[in-house]
Amino acid sequence: MSIKSLLAIPFAKKAQKKVYKWAYKPHETQEKVLRKLIKKAKNTAFGKDHNFNQIHTYSDFKKQVKVTDYEGLRAYVDRVVSGEKNVLWKGKPLYFAKTSGTTSGAKYIPITKDSMPTHIKAAKEALLCYIAEKNEASFVDGKMIFLQGSPVLEKINGVKLGRLSGIVAHYVPQYLLKNRLPSWETNCIEDWDTKVDAIVEETVNEDMTVISGIPSWVQMYFEKLIDKTGKKISEIFPNFNFFIYGGVNFEAYKNKFETLIGKKIDYIELYPASEGFIAYQDSQKEVGMLLQLNSGIFYEFIPANQFFDDNPPRISIEEVQLGVNYVIILNTNAGLWGYNIGDTVEFTSLMPYRIKVTGRIKHFISAFGEHVIGKEVETALNDAIKGTKINVSEFTVAPQVNPESGLPFHEWFVEFENEPEDMDEFASKIDASMQVQNVYYFDLIEGKILQPLLIRKVNKGGFHEYMKSIGKFGGQNKIPRLSDNRKIADVLQNFLKD
Repeated sequence: MSIKSLLAIPFAKKAQKKVYKWAYKPHETQEKVLRKLIKKAKNTAFGKDHNFNQIHTYSDFKKQVKVTDYEGLRAYVDRVVSGEKNVLWKGKPLYFAKTSGTTSGAKYIPITKDSMPTHIKAAKEALLCYIAEKNEASFVDGKMIFLQGSPVLEKINGVKLGRLSGIVAHYVPQYLLKNRLPSWETNCIEDWDTKVDAIVEETVNEDMTVISGIPSWVQMYFEKLIDKTGKKISEIFPNFNFFIYGGVNFEAYKNKFETLIGKKIDYIELYPASEGFIAYQDSQKEVGMLLQLNSGIFYEFIPANQFFDDNPPRISIEEVQLGVNYVIILNTNAGLWGYNIGDTVEFTSLMPYRIKVTGRIKHFISAFGEHVIGKEVETALNDAIKGTKINVSEFTVAPQVNPESGLPFHEWFVEFENEPEDMDEFASKIDASMQVQNVYYFDLIEGKILQPLLIRKVNKGGFHEYMKSIGKFGGQNKIPRLSDNRKIADVLQNFLKD
Protein backbone atom coordinates (compact mmCIF):
# COMPACT_ATOMS: atom_id res chain seq x y z
CA MET A 1 0.00 0.00 0.00
CA SER A 2 1.40 3.39 -1.01
CA ILE A 3 1.71 6.51 1.14
CA LYS A 4 -1.06 8.06 -0.95
CA SER A 5 -3.50 5.25 -0.13
CA LEU A 6 -2.49 5.23 3.55
CA LEU A 7 -3.06 8.97 3.87
CA ALA A 8 -6.38 8.70 2.05
CA ILE A 9 -8.04 6.79 4.92
CA PRO A 10 -7.72 9.40 7.72
CA PHE A 11 -8.51 12.15 5.20
CA ALA A 12 -11.65 10.28 4.14
CA LYS A 13 -12.82 9.76 7.70
CA LYS A 14 -12.44 13.46 8.42
CA ALA A 15 -14.40 14.33 5.26
CA GLN A 16 -17.13 11.84 6.17
CA LYS A 17 -17.58 13.50 9.59
CA LYS A 18 -18.07 16.87 7.88
CA VAL A 19 -20.69 15.37 5.58
CA TYR A 20 -22.71 13.86 8.40
CA LYS A 21 -22.48 17.07 10.40
CA TRP A 22 -24.87 18.80 7.96
CA ALA A 23 -26.71 15.60 7.03
CA TYR A 24 -27.91 15.19 10.62
CA LYS A 25 -29.05 18.83 10.78
CA PRO A 26 -31.14 18.70 7.58
CA HIS A 27 -33.82 21.30 8.26
CA GLU A 28 -31.40 23.88 9.59
CA THR A 29 -29.10 23.22 6.63
CA GLN A 30 -31.85 23.70 4.04
CA GLU A 31 -33.13 26.88 5.72
CA LYS A 32 -29.63 28.36 5.50
CA VAL A 33 -29.37 27.38 1.84
CA LEU A 34 -32.69 29.06 0.98
CA ARG A 35 -31.75 32.27 2.81
CA LYS A 36 -28.38 32.39 1.06
CA LEU A 37 -29.92 31.78 -2.38
CA ILE A 38 -32.50 34.54 -1.92
CA LYS A 39 -29.94 37.01 -0.58
CA LYS A 40 -27.49 36.44 -3.41
CA ALA A 41 -30.12 36.60 -6.18
CA LYS A 42 -32.34 39.41 -4.92
CA ASN A 43 -30.77 42.01 -7.25
CA THR A 44 -30.93 39.82 -10.36
CA ALA A 45 -33.60 40.35 -12.99
CA PHE A 46 -35.42 37.26 -11.77
CA GLY A 47 -35.09 38.31 -8.13
CA LYS A 48 -36.55 41.74 -8.84
CA ASP A 49 -39.37 40.33 -10.97
CA HIS A 50 -40.29 37.92 -8.17
CA ASN A 51 -39.93 40.27 -5.19
CA PHE A 52 -37.05 38.43 -3.53
CA ASN A 53 -36.64 41.39 -1.16
CA GLN A 54 -40.03 40.44 0.34
CA ILE A 55 -39.21 36.75 0.88
CA HIS A 56 -38.49 35.82 4.49
CA THR A 57 -39.94 32.30 4.77
CA TYR A 58 -40.53 29.26 2.61
CA SER A 59 -44.21 30.19 2.53
CA ASP A 60 -43.26 33.61 1.10
CA PHE A 61 -41.06 31.91 -1.47
CA LYS A 62 -43.87 29.67 -2.74
CA LYS A 63 -46.10 32.70 -3.23
CA GLN A 64 -43.51 34.49 -5.36
CA VAL A 65 -41.92 31.63 -7.34
CA LYS A 66 -43.99 29.16 -9.33
CA VAL A 67 -42.94 25.65 -10.24
CA THR A 68 -41.76 25.60 -13.84
CA ASP A 69 -39.43 23.85 -16.28
CA TYR A 70 -36.93 24.90 -18.94
CA GLU A 71 -39.64 26.34 -21.17
CA GLY A 72 -41.00 28.36 -18.24
CA LEU A 73 -37.56 29.88 -17.58
CA ARG A 74 -36.60 30.10 -21.22
CA ALA A 75 -37.14 33.84 -21.56
CA TYR A 76 -34.59 34.39 -18.77
CA VAL A 77 -32.18 31.70 -19.99
CA ASP A 78 -32.19 33.19 -23.50
CA ARG A 79 -31.10 36.51 -22.01
CA VAL A 80 -28.25 34.75 -20.18
CA VAL A 81 -27.20 32.93 -23.36
CA SER A 82 -27.20 36.22 -25.29
CA GLY A 83 -24.55 37.53 -22.84
CA GLU A 84 -26.63 39.56 -20.36
CA LYS A 85 -25.40 39.64 -16.75
CA ASN A 86 -27.32 39.34 -13.48
CA VAL A 87 -30.37 37.67 -14.97
CA LEU A 88 -30.97 34.44 -13.01
CA TRP A 89 -27.84 34.59 -10.85
CA LYS A 90 -25.20 37.16 -10.05
CA GLY A 91 -22.85 37.86 -12.97
CA LYS A 92 -22.50 35.49 -15.91
CA PRO A 93 -22.22 31.70 -15.79
CA LEU A 94 -18.89 29.91 -16.18
CA TYR A 95 -20.43 27.32 -18.50
CA PHE A 96 -23.56 26.18 -20.22
CA ALA A 97 -24.22 22.45 -20.00
CA LYS A 98 -25.87 21.55 -23.28
CA THR A 99 -28.58 18.93 -23.05
CA SER A 100 -31.24 17.74 -25.46
CA GLY A 101 -34.88 18.21 -24.60
CA THR A 102 -37.86 16.39 -26.10
CA THR A 103 -39.88 19.57 -26.59
CA SER A 104 -37.32 22.34 -26.11
CA GLY A 105 -34.68 21.25 -28.60
CA ALA A 106 -31.22 22.03 -27.24
CA LYS A 107 -31.24 23.28 -23.66
CA TYR A 108 -28.52 25.47 -22.16
CA ILE A 109 -28.27 24.89 -18.42
CA PRO A 110 -26.15 27.53 -16.64
CA ILE A 111 -23.30 26.44 -14.38
CA THR A 112 -21.92 29.26 -12.24
CA LYS A 113 -18.85 30.05 -10.18
CA ASP A 114 -20.93 29.05 -7.13
CA SER A 115 -22.43 25.85 -8.53
CA MET A 116 -19.43 24.33 -10.33
CA PRO A 117 -17.51 23.41 -7.14
CA THR A 118 -20.52 21.47 -5.81
CA HIS A 119 -20.40 19.09 -8.78
CA ILE A 120 -16.76 18.27 -8.03
CA LYS A 121 -17.15 18.19 -4.25
CA ALA A 122 -20.04 15.73 -4.28
CA ALA A 123 -18.27 13.27 -6.60
CA LYS A 124 -15.15 13.44 -4.41
CA GLU A 125 -17.17 12.95 -1.21
CA ALA A 126 -18.84 9.84 -2.63
CA LEU A 127 -15.40 8.23 -3.01
CA LEU A 128 -14.25 9.46 0.40
CA CYS A 129 -17.33 8.03 2.13
CA TYR A 130 -16.59 4.70 0.46
CA ILE A 131 -12.98 4.77 1.67
CA ALA A 132 -14.04 5.75 5.20
CA GLU A 133 -16.61 2.96 5.45
CA LYS A 134 -14.40 0.24 3.93
CA ASN A 135 -11.26 1.50 5.69
CA GLU A 136 -9.39 0.71 2.50
CA ALA A 137 -8.02 2.88 -0.29
CA SER A 138 -5.65 0.75 -2.33
CA PHE A 139 -7.64 1.54 -5.47
CA VAL A 140 -6.05 5.02 -5.56
CA ASP A 141 -2.80 3.36 -6.66
CA GLY A 142 -4.42 1.89 -9.78
CA LYS A 143 -5.87 3.38 -12.94
CA MET A 144 -9.33 4.94 -13.10
CA ILE A 145 -11.60 5.36 -16.10
CA PHE A 146 -14.66 7.57 -16.49
CA LEU A 147 -16.60 6.86 -19.67
CA GLN A 148 -17.94 10.26 -20.61
CA GLY A 149 -18.62 12.74 -23.38
CA SER A 150 -15.98 14.73 -25.18
CA PRO A 151 -14.24 17.43 -23.09
CA VAL A 152 -13.95 19.67 -26.15
CA LEU A 153 -15.88 22.86 -25.35
CA GLU A 154 -17.35 25.49 -27.66
CA LYS A 155 -18.08 29.11 -26.79
CA ILE A 156 -21.26 31.12 -27.00
CA ASN A 157 -21.06 34.84 -26.23
CA GLY A 158 -17.92 34.32 -24.18
CA VAL A 159 -19.27 31.40 -22.11
CA LYS A 160 -17.92 27.87 -22.59
CA LEU A 161 -20.44 25.28 -23.73
CA GLY A 162 -20.40 21.47 -23.63
CA ARG A 163 -21.85 18.32 -22.11
CA LEU A 164 -21.72 18.17 -18.31
CA SER A 165 -19.38 15.15 -18.32
CA GLY A 166 -17.07 16.98 -20.72
CA ILE A 167 -17.03 20.08 -18.51
CA VAL A 168 -16.30 18.03 -15.40
CA ALA A 169 -13.35 16.39 -17.20
CA HIS A 170 -11.54 19.72 -16.87
CA TYR A 171 -11.69 19.48 -13.06
CA VAL A 172 -9.93 16.20 -12.38
CA PRO A 173 -7.71 16.78 -9.31
CA GLN A 174 -4.01 17.02 -10.05
CA TYR A 175 -3.20 14.03 -7.84
CA LEU A 176 -5.49 11.80 -9.96
CA LEU A 177 -4.32 12.91 -13.40
CA LYS A 178 -1.55 10.29 -13.55
CA ASN A 179 -4.07 7.58 -12.69
CA ARG A 180 -6.79 8.71 -15.05
CA LEU A 181 -7.65 7.07 -18.36
CA PRO A 182 -8.38 7.35 -21.22
CA SER A 183 -5.96 9.87 -22.66
CA TRP A 184 -7.18 13.35 -23.50
CA GLU A 185 -6.93 12.57 -27.23
CA THR A 186 -9.09 9.47 -26.89
CA ASN A 187 -11.60 11.27 -24.71
CA CYS A 188 -12.04 13.84 -27.47
CA ILE A 189 -13.16 11.26 -30.05
CA GLU A 190 -16.78 11.99 -30.94
CA ASP A 191 -17.79 8.71 -32.59
CA TRP A 192 -18.71 6.39 -29.73
CA ASP A 193 -17.77 3.07 -31.39
CA THR A 194 -14.37 4.43 -32.36
CA LYS A 195 -13.91 5.92 -28.90
CA VAL A 196 -14.70 2.69 -27.04
CA ASP A 197 -12.35 0.73 -29.32
CA ALA A 198 -9.57 3.22 -28.51
CA ILE A 199 -10.35 3.00 -24.78
CA VAL A 200 -10.09 -0.79 -24.95
CA GLU A 201 -6.64 -0.52 -26.54
CA GLU A 202 -5.47 1.99 -23.92
CA THR A 203 -6.76 0.11 -20.89
CA VAL A 204 -6.55 -3.60 -21.66
CA ASN A 205 -3.04 -3.94 -20.19
CA GLU A 206 -3.49 -1.47 -17.31
CA ASP A 207 -4.30 -2.07 -13.65
CA MET A 208 -7.83 -0.67 -13.71
CA THR A 209 -9.25 -0.27 -10.20
CA VAL A 210 -12.13 2.19 -10.70
CA ILE A 211 -14.54 2.21 -13.64
CA SER A 212 -17.40 4.68 -13.96
CA GLY A 213 -20.15 5.48 -16.45
CA ILE A 214 -23.71 4.84 -17.53
CA PRO A 215 -24.18 1.03 -17.28
CA SER A 216 -25.30 0.41 -20.87
CA TRP A 217 -22.16 2.05 -22.27
CA VAL A 218 -19.81 0.45 -19.72
CA GLN A 219 -21.37 -2.89 -20.64
CA MET A 220 -20.39 -2.22 -24.25
CA TYR A 221 -16.81 -1.48 -23.10
CA PHE A 222 -16.71 -4.71 -21.07
CA GLU A 223 -18.00 -6.78 -23.98
CA LYS A 224 -15.34 -5.38 -26.31
CA LEU A 225 -12.64 -6.16 -23.72
CA ILE A 226 -13.90 -9.74 -23.42
CA ASP A 227 -14.06 -10.13 -27.22
CA LYS A 228 -10.45 -8.96 -27.48
CA THR A 229 -8.99 -11.08 -24.68
CA GLY A 230 -11.35 -14.02 -24.19
CA LYS A 231 -11.20 -13.32 -20.44
CA LYS A 232 -13.64 -12.11 -17.81
CA ILE A 233 -13.21 -8.53 -16.58
CA SER A 234 -11.97 -9.75 -13.18
CA GLU A 235 -9.18 -11.64 -14.96
CA ILE A 236 -8.23 -8.62 -17.07
CA PHE A 237 -8.45 -6.23 -14.10
CA PRO A 238 -7.95 -8.31 -10.92
CA ASN A 239 -7.90 -5.20 -8.68
CA PHE A 240 -11.18 -3.80 -10.03
CA ASN A 241 -13.52 -4.00 -7.03
CA PHE A 242 -16.14 -1.28 -7.44
CA PHE A 243 -18.13 0.40 -10.17
CA ILE A 244 -19.49 3.96 -10.09
CA TYR A 245 -22.64 4.66 -12.07
CA GLY A 246 -25.55 7.03 -12.40
CA GLY A 247 -28.50 7.91 -14.57
CA VAL A 248 -30.41 4.62 -14.48
CA ASN A 249 -31.71 1.95 -12.12
CA PHE A 250 -28.89 -0.57 -12.02
CA GLU A 251 -30.85 -3.64 -10.92
CA ALA A 252 -31.76 -4.61 -14.49
CA TYR A 253 -28.06 -4.64 -15.38
CA LYS A 254 -26.69 -6.31 -12.26
CA ASN A 255 -26.92 -9.97 -13.36
CA LYS A 256 -25.31 -9.12 -16.67
CA PHE A 257 -22.51 -7.11 -15.05
CA GLU A 258 -21.64 -9.83 -12.58
CA THR A 259 -21.52 -12.35 -15.43
CA LEU A 260 -19.18 -10.10 -17.43
CA ILE A 261 -17.02 -9.25 -14.43
CA GLY A 262 -16.88 -12.79 -13.05
CA LYS A 263 -17.12 -11.83 -9.39
CA LYS A 264 -19.20 -9.74 -7.03
CA ILE A 265 -18.06 -6.15 -6.56
CA ASP A 266 -19.27 -3.01 -4.78
CA TYR A 267 -21.32 -0.31 -6.51
CA ILE A 268 -21.50 3.44 -5.87
CA GLU A 269 -24.55 5.18 -7.28
CA LEU A 270 -24.43 8.89 -8.15
CA TYR A 271 -27.23 11.28 -9.05
CA PRO A 272 -25.58 14.06 -11.04
CA ALA A 273 -27.57 16.31 -13.33
CA SER A 274 -26.63 19.34 -15.39
CA GLU A 275 -28.83 21.34 -13.00
CA GLY A 276 -26.87 20.20 -9.93
CA PHE A 277 -25.33 17.20 -8.17
CA ILE A 278 -28.35 15.95 -6.24
CA ALA A 279 -27.27 12.84 -4.32
CA TYR A 280 -24.71 10.07 -3.97
CA GLN A 281 -24.52 6.70 -2.26
CA ASP A 282 -22.70 7.31 1.01
CA SER A 283 -22.85 3.74 2.38
CA GLN A 284 -22.72 0.18 1.12
CA LYS A 285 -24.87 -0.83 4.10
CA GLU A 286 -27.80 1.52 3.54
CA VAL A 287 -30.40 1.76 0.77
CA GLY A 288 -30.50 4.96 -1.24
CA MET A 289 -28.34 8.00 -1.91
CA LEU A 290 -27.60 10.84 0.50
CA LEU A 291 -29.49 13.95 -0.61
CA GLN A 292 -27.07 16.87 -0.99
CA LEU A 293 -28.67 19.42 1.31
CA ASN A 294 -25.53 21.54 1.68
CA SER A 295 -24.64 21.98 -2.00
CA GLY A 296 -26.37 25.21 -2.96
CA ILE A 297 -29.69 23.56 -3.82
CA PHE A 298 -32.97 24.13 -1.97
CA TYR A 299 -35.27 21.18 -2.65
CA GLU A 300 -39.02 21.01 -2.97
CA PHE A 301 -41.25 18.02 -3.58
CA ILE A 302 -44.67 17.40 -5.14
CA PRO A 303 -46.43 14.02 -4.75
CA ALA A 304 -46.25 12.46 -8.21
CA ASN A 305 -49.85 11.25 -8.12
CA GLN A 306 -51.00 14.87 -7.63
CA PHE A 307 -48.51 16.58 -9.92
CA PHE A 308 -50.98 17.15 -12.75
CA ASP A 309 -53.70 18.49 -10.44
CA ASP A 310 -54.69 22.17 -10.76
CA ASN A 311 -53.07 23.10 -7.44
CA PRO A 312 -50.77 20.28 -6.26
CA PRO A 313 -49.19 20.41 -2.78
CA ARG A 314 -45.60 21.68 -2.77
CA ILE A 315 -43.51 20.83 0.30
CA SER A 316 -40.00 21.21 1.68
CA ILE A 317 -37.79 18.47 3.07
CA GLU A 318 -39.47 18.79 6.49
CA GLU A 319 -42.76 17.32 5.27
CA VAL A 320 -41.68 14.41 3.07
CA GLN A 321 -42.60 10.83 3.97
CA LEU A 322 -41.11 7.43 3.28
CA GLY A 323 -42.50 5.40 0.41
CA VAL A 324 -44.15 8.30 -1.46
CA ASN A 325 -43.25 8.98 -5.09
CA TYR A 326 -42.31 12.68 -5.43
CA VAL A 327 -41.46 14.97 -8.30
CA ILE A 328 -38.24 16.73 -7.24
CA ILE A 329 -38.04 20.52 -7.68
CA LEU A 330 -34.74 22.45 -7.56
CA ASN A 331 -33.78 26.01 -6.62
CA THR A 332 -30.06 26.41 -7.25
CA ASN A 333 -27.01 28.62 -7.02
CA ALA A 334 -26.89 28.45 -10.81
CA GLY A 335 -30.11 30.46 -10.94
CA LEU A 336 -32.72 27.78 -11.57
CA TRP A 337 -35.90 28.58 -9.64
CA GLY A 338 -38.85 26.28 -8.95
CA TYR A 339 -37.25 24.04 -11.56
CA ASN A 340 -38.78 20.67 -12.38
CA ILE A 341 -36.03 18.48 -13.86
CA GLY A 342 -38.62 15.79 -14.63
CA ASP A 343 -37.35 13.13 -12.21
CA THR A 344 -39.35 11.32 -9.54
CA VAL A 345 -37.76 10.12 -6.30
CA GLU A 346 -38.71 8.17 -3.21
CA PHE A 347 -37.20 8.57 0.26
CA THR A 348 -35.58 5.49 1.76
CA SER A 349 -34.47 7.23 4.99
CA LEU A 350 -35.42 10.43 6.80
CA MET A 351 -32.37 10.68 9.09
CA PRO A 352 -30.26 11.29 7.18
CA TYR A 353 -32.33 11.96 4.07
CA ARG A 354 -31.64 9.33 1.43
CA ILE A 355 -33.47 8.88 -1.85
CA LYS A 356 -33.72 6.57 -4.82
CA VAL A 357 -34.69 7.70 -8.31
CA THR A 358 -37.96 6.08 -9.38
CA GLY A 359 -38.37 7.42 -12.91
CA ARG A 360 -39.46 10.39 -14.97
CA ILE A 361 -42.75 12.20 -14.46
CA LYS A 362 -43.16 12.39 -18.26
CA HIS A 363 -42.20 8.74 -18.76
CA PHE A 364 -45.30 6.75 -17.95
CA ILE A 365 -47.97 4.70 -19.65
CA SER A 366 -51.55 5.78 -19.12
CA ALA A 367 -53.11 4.97 -22.47
CA PHE A 368 -55.96 3.31 -20.57
CA GLY A 369 -55.80 5.23 -17.27
CA GLU A 370 -53.30 2.87 -15.62
CA HIS A 371 -50.53 5.45 -15.02
CA VAL A 372 -47.71 2.89 -14.90
CA ILE A 373 -44.38 4.46 -13.89
CA GLY A 374 -40.73 3.56 -14.39
CA LYS A 375 -40.25 2.18 -10.90
CA GLU A 376 -43.03 -0.35 -11.48
CA VAL A 377 -41.69 -1.78 -14.73
CA GLU A 378 -38.16 -1.99 -13.32
CA THR A 379 -39.40 -3.74 -10.17
CA ALA A 380 -41.51 -6.17 -12.22
CA LEU A 381 -38.55 -7.12 -14.41
CA ASN A 382 -36.31 -7.55 -11.37
CA ASP A 383 -38.93 -9.74 -9.69
CA ALA A 384 -39.02 -11.98 -12.76
CA ILE A 385 -35.24 -12.41 -13.13
CA LYS A 386 -34.45 -12.72 -9.41
CA GLY A 387 -32.85 -16.09 -8.64
CA THR A 388 -32.54 -17.02 -12.33
CA LYS A 389 -29.73 -16.96 -14.87
CA ILE A 390 -31.70 -14.61 -17.11
CA ASN A 391 -29.71 -11.53 -18.15
CA VAL A 392 -31.32 -8.47 -19.70
CA SER A 393 -29.15 -5.99 -21.59
CA GLU A 394 -31.82 -3.32 -22.14
CA PHE A 395 -35.58 -2.88 -22.29
CA THR A 396 -38.40 -0.40 -22.83
CA VAL A 397 -42.20 -0.59 -22.68
CA ALA A 398 -44.94 1.02 -24.80
CA PRO A 399 -48.71 0.62 -25.13
CA GLN A 400 -50.20 -1.22 -28.09
CA VAL A 401 -53.59 0.46 -28.41
CA ASN A 402 -54.61 -0.91 -31.81
CA PRO A 403 -53.39 -4.50 -32.18
CA GLU A 404 -54.20 -6.45 -35.34
CA SER A 405 -56.37 -8.75 -33.25
CA GLY A 406 -57.45 -9.20 -29.67
CA LEU A 407 -57.33 -6.80 -26.75
CA PRO A 408 -54.78 -3.98 -26.38
CA PHE A 409 -51.68 -4.67 -24.27
CA HIS A 410 -48.41 -3.34 -22.94
CA GLU A 411 -45.60 -4.28 -25.31
CA TRP A 412 -42.20 -4.98 -23.74
CA PHE A 413 -39.14 -4.73 -25.98
CA VAL A 414 -36.35 -6.70 -24.31
CA GLU A 415 -32.78 -7.40 -25.38
CA PHE A 416 -31.67 -10.58 -23.63
CA GLU A 417 -28.17 -11.81 -22.98
CA ASN A 418 -29.51 -15.07 -21.54
CA GLU A 419 -33.10 -15.74 -22.57
CA PRO A 420 -35.69 -17.46 -20.37
CA GLU A 421 -36.35 -21.09 -21.25
CA ASP A 422 -40.07 -20.38 -21.10
CA MET A 423 -40.85 -16.90 -22.44
CA ASP A 424 -44.57 -17.16 -21.63
CA GLU A 425 -43.83 -18.00 -18.00
CA PHE A 426 -41.35 -15.10 -17.81
CA ALA A 427 -43.94 -12.70 -19.23
CA SER A 428 -46.53 -13.99 -16.74
CA LYS A 429 -44.19 -13.31 -13.82
CA ILE A 430 -43.64 -9.73 -14.99
CA ASP A 431 -47.36 -9.24 -15.52
CA ALA A 432 -48.20 -10.66 -12.08
CA SER A 433 -45.77 -8.21 -10.45
CA MET A 434 -47.27 -5.32 -12.41
CA GLN A 435 -50.76 -6.25 -11.19
CA VAL A 436 -49.59 -6.39 -7.57
CA GLN A 437 -47.90 -2.99 -7.81
CA ASN A 438 -50.51 -1.09 -9.80
CA VAL A 439 -54.19 -1.54 -8.90
CA TYR A 440 -55.35 0.27 -12.05
CA TYR A 441 -53.39 -2.14 -14.24
CA PHE A 442 -54.88 -5.03 -12.24
CA ASP A 443 -58.42 -3.72 -12.79
CA LEU A 444 -57.82 -3.33 -16.54
CA ILE A 445 -56.57 -6.91 -16.84
CA GLU A 446 -59.39 -8.27 -14.65
CA GLY A 447 -61.97 -6.22 -16.54
CA LYS A 448 -60.75 -7.56 -19.89
CA ILE A 449 -59.83 -4.07 -21.09
CA LEU A 450 -56.20 -5.15 -21.50
CA GLN A 451 -54.69 -8.54 -22.14
CA PRO A 452 -51.50 -9.47 -20.24
CA LEU A 453 -48.28 -7.95 -21.57
CA LEU A 454 -46.40 -9.35 -24.54
CA ILE A 455 -42.62 -9.50 -24.93
CA ARG A 456 -40.79 -8.70 -28.18
CA LYS A 457 -37.21 -9.97 -28.36
CA VAL A 458 -34.76 -7.34 -29.63
CA ASN A 459 -31.66 -8.43 -31.56
CA LYS A 460 -28.34 -8.49 -29.73
CA GLY A 461 -27.06 -4.92 -30.00
CA GLY A 462 -30.46 -3.80 -31.25
CA PHE A 463 -30.85 -0.99 -28.73
CA HIS A 464 -27.42 0.37 -29.66
CA GLU A 465 -28.47 0.28 -33.31
CA TYR A 466 -31.69 2.06 -32.40
CA MET A 467 -29.74 4.80 -30.57
CA LYS A 468 -27.48 5.19 -33.60
CA SER A 469 -30.50 5.50 -35.87
CA ILE A 470 -31.83 8.47 -33.88
CA GLY A 471 -28.40 10.11 -33.44
CA LYS A 472 -28.09 9.50 -29.69
CA PHE A 473 -25.41 6.83 -29.50
CA GLY A 474 -23.01 6.90 -26.54
CA GLY A 475 -22.14 9.35 -23.81
CA GLN A 476 -24.94 10.31 -21.44
CA ASN A 477 -27.83 9.14 -23.66
CA LYS A 478 -30.25 6.65 -22.14
CA ILE A 479 -33.26 4.63 -23.29
CA PRO A 480 -36.50 5.65 -21.51
CA ARG A 481 -37.88 2.71 -19.57
CA LEU A 482 -41.38 3.42 -20.84
CA SER A 483 -43.35 5.90 -22.90
CA ASP A 484 -47.00 6.70 -23.46
CA ASN A 485 -46.71 6.62 -27.25
CA ARG A 486 -45.30 4.42 -30.01
CA LYS A 487 -42.40 6.62 -31.19
CA ILE A 488 -39.68 4.32 -29.80
CA ALA A 489 -41.67 1.11 -30.26
CA ASP A 490 -42.32 1.70 -33.95
CA VAL A 491 -38.62 2.20 -34.72
CA LEU A 492 -37.63 -0.81 -32.58
CA GLN A 493 -39.74 -3.03 -34.86
CA ASN A 494 -36.74 -2.83 -37.23
CA PHE A 495 -34.45 -4.45 -34.66
CA LEU A 496 -36.56 -7.45 -33.54
CA LYS A 497 -35.60 -11.11 -33.74
CA ASP A 498 -37.57 -13.12 -36.29
